[in-house]
Order: sequence, then C-alpha cells, then structure tokens
Amino acid sequence: MTSPVVRVSGLHKSFGDLEVLKGIDMDINSGEVVVVFGRSGSGKSTFLRCINFLEEPDQGTVEVAGISVAAGLPTRHRRKEIRRLRTRCGMVFQQFNLFPQMTVLDNVMEGPLRVKGESAAEVRDLSMQLLADVGMADKADQHPIRLSGGQQQRVAIARALAMRPDVMLFDEPTSALDPELIHEVLAVMKRLADTHSTTMVVVTHEMGFAREVANRMCFFHEGVILEQGTPEQMFGSPQRAETKKFLDAVI
Repeated sequence: MTSPVVRVSGLHKSFGDLEVLKGIDMDINSGEVVVVFGRSGSGKSTFLRCINFLEEPDQGTVEVAGISVAAGLPTRHRRKEIRRLRTRCGMVFQQFNLFPQMTVLDNVMEGPLRVKGESAAEVRDLSMQLLADVGMADKADQHPIRLSGGQQQRVAIARALAMRPDVMLFDEPTSALDPELIHEVLAVMKRLADTHSTTMVVVTHEMGFAREVANRMCFFHEGVILEQGTPEQMFGSPQRAETKKFLDAVI
C-alpha cells in the first residue's frame, strides 16, 4: 500500500495566547483533492502555511513525499530539510505575488532556474507548456501589470507547477478576484484535478467547486477538524450542527 503524499500529525500552532491549531492529523493520498473550509479564524490558512513551514508549528510533524520535518529548534539540518520539503509543495496565495519587473514567462521560469538549477532551454519548454495548460501562452511576453486578476492568478498557478511539486496548496485562490474572474481560475484548478490528477489541498469558500471537484471536505472549527467526509456526505447529511449551520449560510 502506498504511503500518503502528505502526512500531518499532531499539529499545534499558537499566536501568543491564542491557540489556532489544536492537534491536526491529516493524511492526503496521491491525486486526492481535499477542500478545507470553515469560518474565518478557524485555522484553515494557518494549517496550509504550516504544511510548507511558512508558519512554524509549535508541535507536530509534517511529511511531504517522504520528507519529514518535526516542529523544533532551527538547526542547520532542519533548515535544509524544510527547504527540501518546500520544493515538493506548490503554493498559490490569495494575492498573486508575481514579480512585476519580470515577464509572465520569466516569472514561471524563475523557480526551476534559481532553486533547482535546471537548464534554461528545458525550463523554457516546460514553462511554455504550463502557460498553455492554464490558457496564458499568448501572454508569455507581457508583464503582470497588464493582466487581469484572473490572468495573474493563472500565471501564479503555472509558476507553482513549474517546480513539479508533489502537492499543490491553494490558500483561498479566488478571494481577491472580481466575481466574473473567479470561474476562470476554478476552471484551471478543475482541469488540474481531472486531467492531471494533481494532489491538491484547497482552502476555499467556493462550495460549488468543492461539490464538483473534491474527494474529501474537512470542516475546520476553532482549531480542530470538526467533521470530514465526501462532498455527498457533507452536503447531504452533515453530522455536526456547526457544519450544517455553516453550509446553510454559504450555499
């Protein structure tokens, strides 16, 4: 039996006196799409950022593609392992964070060139293919300022994919977009799941996307996973009153 691509064990995180994550355990299998949802402040984004150590967990262990890092003191070996783990995680943020002085193509090429030291010719071919996959190949020579928010987010997805990660982490990728632009980003994410079997953890309030694409939904409530299940289970017969109340409010 294959091991999970992502394994999170006993994850705790506090900010000052506020405990945001209270012992999260989660295994994510290859090709699985997990949607994390819940109210603001429930710990969703913090959980995602702890997976690639953008936030340092206080307790627990994160394993991605066989690279395991425990919370603890920042030793040289541990920092090296965190860098290795991050190369296995693609991250897409609420804000697009593209380099404004670079073209679209250069933004996508930057990671493999700088971090992995791959050849420019190989990276260029891969980057152009990824831009084509997200419908942005015709904008390769443009700068981000000339793109809509939806276009910038699609470039950001291509940039994350250029590192050939084992898992893609999406932190509310449509929350900064105008309503008419949300669909184009969700459509790209759906193609990643359907066509490429990309392993994805998605923090989102887009319940239509969750219903259509997710294999599993996890409802975060006050720092714990209060309930999880398939979309059919979560939408059809949620077991907890808090889950039902939240879904009734957002659907």
